[in-house]
Amino acid sequence: MKSRTRLFLSFGIPLLLILIVGGLYLAHQQASHAPEQSTTTKQPLTPLKLALDWTPNTNHTGVYVAMAKKWYQDEGIALQIQPYSSNVTPDVLVNNGKVDVGISSTESVVSDAAVGQPAVSIAAIAQHNTSSLAVLASSGIKRPRDLDGKTYGAFGAPYEEAVIDQIIKQDGGKGTIKSVTLDIDPLQALQSHRVDFVWIFEGAEGIQAKHQGLSLTTFPIVKYGIADYYTPTFIASPNEIKAKPELLRKFMRATARGYEYARTHVEDAAKLLMQEAPKEHFLIRLM
Repeated sequence: MKSRTRLFLSFGIPLLLILIVGGLYLAHQQASHAPEQSTTTKQPLTPLKLALDWTPNTNHTGVYVAMAKKWYQDEGIALQIQPYSSNVTPDVLVNNGKVDVGISSTESVVSDAAVGQPAVSIAAIAQHNTSSLAVLASSGIKRPRDLDGKTYGAFGAPYEEAVIDQIIKQDGGKGTIKSVTLDIDPLQALQSHRVDFVWIFEGAEGIQAKHQGLSLTTFPIVKYGIADYYTPTFIASPNEIKAKPELLRKFMRATARGYEYARTHVEDAAKLLMQEAPKEHFLIRLM
Protein backbone atom coordinates (compact mmCIF):
# COMPACT_ATOMS: atom_id res chain seq x y z
CA MET A 1 0.00 0.00 0.00
CA LYS A 2 2.78 2.36 0.94
CA SER A 3 4.57 1.56 -2.33
CA ARG A 4 1.42 2.48 -4.33
CA THR A 5 1.13 5.77 -2.47
CA ARG A 6 4.77 6.60 -3.16
CA LEU A 7 4.22 5.70 -6.82
CA PHE A 8 1.22 8.03 -7.06
CA LEU A 9 3.08 10.88 -5.43
CA SER A 10 6.10 10.44 -7.67
CA PHE A 11 4.08 10.46 -10.92
CA GLY A 12 0.67 11.99 -10.11
CA ILE A 13 1.74 15.26 -8.57
CA PRO A 14 4.18 16.24 -11.36
CA LEU A 15 1.54 15.31 -13.93
CA LEU A 16 -1.05 17.44 -12.13
CA LEU A 17 1.34 20.40 -12.06
CA ILE A 18 1.98 20.00 -15.79
CA LEU A 19 -1.75 20.01 -16.50
CA ILE A 20 -2.30 23.13 -14.36
CA VAL A 21 0.62 25.06 -15.89
CA GLY A 22 -0.39 23.99 -19.40
CA GLY A 23 -3.96 25.08 -18.81
CA LEU A 24 -2.86 28.47 -17.53
CA TYR A 25 -0.57 28.93 -20.54
CA LEU A 26 -3.34 28.11 -23.04
CA ALA A 27 -5.73 30.45 -21.26
CA HIS A 28 -3.14 33.26 -21.43
CA GLN A 29 -2.56 32.64 -25.13
CA GLN A 30 -6.28 32.78 -25.89
CA ALA A 31 -6.65 35.99 -23.91
CA SER A 32 -3.70 37.65 -25.66
CA HIS A 33 -5.12 36.86 -29.10
CA ALA A 34 -8.68 37.83 -28.28
CA PRO A 35 -9.99 41.11 -29.78
CA GLU A 36 -9.38 44.03 -27.44
CA GLN A 37 -12.48 45.53 -25.93
CA SER A 38 -12.43 49.32 -25.87
CA THR A 39 -12.88 50.65 -22.37
CA THR A 40 -13.38 54.22 -23.57
CA THR A 41 -16.14 55.75 -25.66
CA LYS A 42 -14.97 57.83 -28.60
CA GLN A 43 -15.86 61.43 -27.93
CA PRO A 44 -17.81 63.33 -30.63
CA LEU A 45 -15.93 66.08 -32.47
CA THR A 46 -16.73 69.70 -31.62
CA PRO A 47 -17.77 71.76 -34.67
CA LEU A 48 -15.75 74.92 -35.36
CA LYS A 49 -16.61 77.27 -38.23
CA LEU A 50 -13.87 79.18 -40.05
CA ALA A 51 -14.70 82.00 -42.50
CA LEU A 52 -12.19 82.61 -45.30
CA ASP A 53 -11.18 86.10 -46.41
CA TRP A 54 -10.96 85.11 -50.07
CA THR A 55 -11.16 82.08 -52.30
CA PRO A 56 -8.71 79.35 -51.19
CA ASN A 57 -5.12 80.37 -51.89
CA THR A 58 -1.58 79.96 -50.60
CA ASN A 59 -2.30 82.11 -47.54
CA HIS A 60 -4.60 79.30 -46.40
CA THR A 61 -2.15 76.44 -46.99
CA GLY A 62 -1.62 75.61 -43.31
CA VAL A 63 -5.34 75.19 -42.72
CA TYR A 64 -5.79 72.76 -45.60
CA VAL A 65 -2.65 70.84 -44.65
CA ALA A 66 -3.96 70.40 -41.11
CA MET A 67 -7.27 69.19 -42.55
CA ALA A 68 -5.55 66.68 -44.83
CA LYS A 69 -3.40 65.41 -41.97
CA LYS A 70 -6.49 65.16 -39.70
CA TRP A 71 -4.80 67.29 -37.07
CA TYR A 72 -8.04 69.11 -36.31
CA GLN A 73 -9.68 65.77 -35.64
CA ASP A 74 -6.77 64.86 -33.37
CA GLU A 75 -7.69 67.95 -31.34
CA GLY A 76 -11.34 66.91 -31.22
CA ILE A 77 -12.44 69.51 -33.81
CA ALA A 78 -14.73 69.08 -36.82
CA LEU A 79 -13.57 72.06 -38.89
CA GLN A 80 -16.21 73.59 -41.16
CA ILE A 81 -14.80 76.07 -43.68
CA GLN A 82 -17.21 78.77 -44.79
CA PRO A 83 -16.42 79.89 -48.36
CA TYR A 84 -15.70 83.52 -49.09
CA SER A 85 -18.64 85.75 -50.00
CA SER A 86 -18.43 89.28 -51.36
CA ASN A 87 -21.71 90.01 -49.55
CA VAL A 88 -20.36 89.70 -46.01
CA THR A 89 -16.89 89.93 -44.46
CA PRO A 90 -15.38 87.39 -42.06
CA ASP A 91 -15.26 90.20 -39.47
CA VAL A 92 -19.04 90.62 -39.58
CA LEU A 93 -19.58 86.87 -39.33
CA VAL A 94 -17.22 86.69 -36.33
CA ASN A 95 -18.80 89.65 -34.55
CA ASN A 96 -22.31 88.29 -35.13
CA GLY A 97 -21.38 84.87 -33.78
CA LYS A 98 -22.06 83.15 -37.10
CA VAL A 99 -18.56 81.65 -37.16
CA ASP A 100 -16.00 80.91 -34.47
CA VAL A 101 -12.89 82.13 -36.29
CA GLY A 102 -12.25 84.22 -39.38
CA ILE A 103 -9.30 85.06 -41.58
CA SER A 104 -9.01 88.82 -41.84
CA SER A 105 -6.37 91.54 -41.94
CA THR A 106 -4.79 94.02 -39.58
CA GLU A 107 -6.53 96.83 -41.47
CA SER A 108 -9.92 95.22 -40.87
CA VAL A 109 -9.21 94.68 -37.16
CA VAL A 110 -8.43 98.40 -36.79
CA SER A 111 -11.57 99.31 -38.74
CA ASP A 112 -13.67 96.97 -36.57
CA ALA A 113 -12.45 98.70 -33.41
CA ALA A 114 -13.20 102.13 -34.91
CA VAL A 115 -16.89 101.27 -35.41
CA GLY A 116 -17.31 99.56 -32.04
CA GLN A 117 -17.31 95.96 -33.31
CA PRO A 118 -13.97 94.74 -32.02
CA ALA A 119 -12.31 91.61 -33.31
CA VAL A 120 -9.14 90.18 -31.81
CA SER A 121 -6.18 88.93 -33.83
CA ILE A 122 -5.35 85.56 -32.28
CA ALA A 123 -2.56 84.70 -34.74
CA ALA A 124 -0.78 86.06 -37.81
CA ILE A 125 -0.32 84.10 -41.02
CA ALA A 126 2.51 86.26 -42.39
CA GLN A 127 4.99 88.36 -40.43
CA HIS A 128 5.08 91.10 -43.05
CA ASN A 129 2.63 92.76 -45.40
CA THR A 130 3.19 91.24 -48.84
CA SER A 131 0.28 92.98 -50.55
CA SER A 132 0.59 95.29 -53.56
CA LEU A 133 -1.48 97.36 -55.92
CA ALA A 134 -1.30 95.71 -59.32
CA VAL A 135 -1.90 96.77 -62.91
CA LEU A 136 -1.37 95.09 -66.25
CA ALA A 137 2.18 95.64 -67.46
CA SER A 138 0.70 96.73 -70.79
CA SER A 139 -1.41 99.45 -69.16
CA GLY A 140 1.24 102.13 -69.31
CA ILE A 141 0.85 102.81 -65.58
CA LYS A 142 4.35 103.13 -64.19
CA ARG A 143 3.89 104.38 -60.62
CA PRO A 144 1.13 104.93 -58.03
CA ARG A 145 0.45 108.57 -58.96
CA ASP A 146 -0.56 107.33 -62.42
CA LEU A 147 -3.57 105.69 -60.75
CA ASP A 148 -5.32 109.07 -60.38
CA GLY A 149 -8.65 108.91 -62.17
CA LYS A 150 -8.41 105.15 -62.73
CA THR A 151 -10.93 102.47 -61.72
CA TYR A 152 -10.07 100.27 -58.75
CA GLY A 153 -11.43 96.72 -58.32
CA ALA A 154 -12.36 96.61 -54.63
CA PHE A 155 -13.16 93.64 -52.41
CA GLY A 156 -15.59 95.55 -50.21
CA ALA A 157 -13.56 96.56 -47.14
CA PRO A 158 -14.17 100.04 -45.64
CA TYR A 159 -10.49 100.97 -45.43
CA GLU A 160 -9.45 100.33 -49.05
CA GLU A 161 -9.93 103.79 -50.49
CA ALA A 162 -8.23 105.49 -47.52
CA VAL A 163 -5.12 103.34 -47.91
CA ILE A 164 -5.01 103.77 -51.69
CA ASP A 165 -5.51 107.53 -51.32
CA GLN A 166 -2.46 107.67 -49.03
CA ILE A 167 -0.33 105.60 -51.42
CA ILE A 168 -1.13 107.81 -54.41
CA LYS A 169 -0.55 111.03 -52.46
CA GLN A 170 2.73 109.68 -51.11
CA ASP A 171 3.87 109.39 -54.74
CA GLY A 172 2.75 112.92 -55.61
CA GLY A 173 -0.77 112.27 -56.92
CA LYS A 174 -4.17 113.57 -55.82
CA GLY A 175 -5.69 110.27 -54.68
CA THR A 176 -8.82 110.56 -56.81
CA ILE A 177 -10.03 107.15 -58.04
CA LYS A 178 -13.21 105.35 -59.03
CA SER A 179 -14.05 102.18 -57.13
CA VAL A 180 -16.22 99.17 -57.98
CA THR A 181 -16.68 96.09 -55.78
CA LEU A 182 -15.76 92.95 -57.66
CA ASP A 183 -17.74 89.73 -57.81
CA ILE A 184 -15.12 87.98 -59.94
CA ASP A 185 -11.43 87.12 -59.59
CA PRO A 186 -9.37 90.35 -59.55
CA LEU A 187 -7.02 89.13 -62.27
CA GLN A 188 -9.99 88.33 -64.48
CA ALA A 189 -11.25 91.85 -63.86
CA LEU A 190 -7.89 93.24 -64.97
CA GLN A 191 -7.69 91.05 -68.06
CA SER A 192 -11.21 91.99 -69.14
CA HIS A 193 -10.37 95.69 -68.58
CA ARG A 194 -13.29 95.99 -66.22
CA VAL A 195 -10.91 97.76 -63.82
CA ASP A 196 -7.50 99.38 -64.10
CA PHE A 197 -5.92 98.15 -60.87
CA VAL A 198 -6.50 95.77 -57.97
CA TRP A 199 -5.04 95.01 -54.52
CA ILE A 200 -3.36 91.61 -54.40
CA PHE A 201 -1.20 89.42 -52.21
CA GLU A 202 2.08 88.60 -53.92
CA GLY A 203 1.93 85.06 -52.48
CA ALA A 204 -1.54 84.43 -53.88
CA GLU A 205 -2.63 86.36 -56.98
CA GLY A 206 1.01 87.20 -57.70
CA ILE A 207 1.76 83.48 -58.10
CA GLN A 208 -1.48 82.96 -59.96
CA ALA A 209 -0.51 85.63 -62.51
CA LYS A 210 2.88 84.00 -63.12
CA HIS A 211 1.31 80.59 -63.73
CA GLN A 212 -1.18 82.15 -66.12
CA GLY A 213 1.56 83.99 -67.99
CA LEU A 214 -0.01 87.33 -67.04
CA SER A 215 2.51 90.16 -66.80
CA LEU A 216 1.82 92.62 -63.98
CA THR A 217 3.38 95.79 -62.64
CA THR A 218 3.05 95.92 -58.88
CA PHE A 219 3.44 98.61 -56.24
CA PRO A 220 4.13 97.08 -52.79
CA ILE A 221 2.13 99.21 -50.38
CA VAL A 222 4.85 99.27 -47.70
CA LYS A 223 7.08 101.18 -50.15
CA TYR A 224 4.62 104.04 -50.46
CA GLY A 225 3.94 105.42 -47.00
CA ILE A 226 2.10 102.45 -45.47
CA ALA A 227 3.72 100.96 -42.36
CA ASP A 228 4.62 97.27 -42.46
CA TYR A 229 2.45 94.99 -40.33
CA TYR A 230 1.60 91.31 -40.10
CA THR A 231 -1.31 90.22 -42.24
CA PRO A 232 -3.50 88.20 -42.89
CA THR A 233 -4.59 87.25 -39.39
CA PHE A 234 -6.89 84.79 -37.67
CA ILE A 235 -9.54 86.65 -35.69
CA ALA A 236 -12.13 85.81 -33.05
CA SER A 237 -14.60 87.92 -31.11
CA PRO A 238 -14.00 88.83 -27.47
CA ASN A 239 -17.10 86.81 -26.55
CA GLU A 240 -15.78 83.74 -28.37
CA ILE A 241 -12.42 84.02 -26.62
CA LYS A 242 -14.13 84.25 -23.25
CA ALA A 243 -16.62 81.43 -23.90
CA LYS A 244 -14.40 78.91 -25.74
CA PRO A 245 -10.75 79.50 -24.84
CA GLU A 246 -9.78 75.82 -24.88
CA LEU A 247 -11.45 75.20 -28.26
CA LEU A 248 -9.53 78.12 -29.75
CA ARG A 249 -6.27 76.83 -28.27
CA LYS A 250 -6.88 73.44 -29.87
CA PHE A 251 -7.72 75.09 -33.19
CA MET A 252 -4.53 77.13 -33.14
CA ARG A 253 -2.44 74.12 -32.10
CA ALA A 254 -3.59 72.14 -35.14
CA THR A 255 -3.35 75.18 -37.42
CA ALA A 256 0.20 75.98 -36.30
CA ARG A 257 1.19 72.38 -37.10
CA GLY A 258 -0.23 72.86 -40.58
CA TYR A 259 1.71 76.03 -41.29
CA GLU A 260 4.93 74.63 -39.85
CA TYR A 261 4.55 71.57 -42.08
CA ALA A 262 3.95 73.86 -45.06
CA ARG A 263 7.15 75.76 -44.21
CA THR A 264 9.29 72.62 -44.12
CA HIS A 265 7.52 70.54 -46.81
CA VAL A 266 6.68 73.11 -49.48
CA GLU A 267 5.91 70.83 -52.43
CA ASP A 268 3.85 68.34 -50.44
CA ALA A 269 1.93 71.18 -48.75
CA ALA A 270 1.09 72.65 -52.17
CA LYS A 271 -0.26 69.28 -53.29
CA LEU A 272 -2.36 68.97 -50.14
CA LEU A 273 -3.76 72.46 -50.69
CA MET A 274 -4.74 71.54 -54.25
CA GLN A 275 -6.19 68.26 -53.02
CA GLU A 276 -8.27 69.64 -50.16
CA ALA A 277 -9.51 72.99 -51.47
CA PRO A 278 -12.86 72.91 -53.31
CA LYS A 279 -11.98 73.09 -57.00
CA GLU A 280 -14.89 75.40 -57.85
CA HIS A 281 -13.58 77.98 -55.37
CA PHE A 282 -9.85 77.46 -55.79
CA LEU A 283 -7.93 80.57 -56.73
CA ILE A 284 -4.72 79.16 -58.20
CA ARG A 285 -4.87 76.65 -61.02
CA LEU A 286 -1.40 75.38 -61.82
CA MET A 287 -0.58 74.88 -65.47
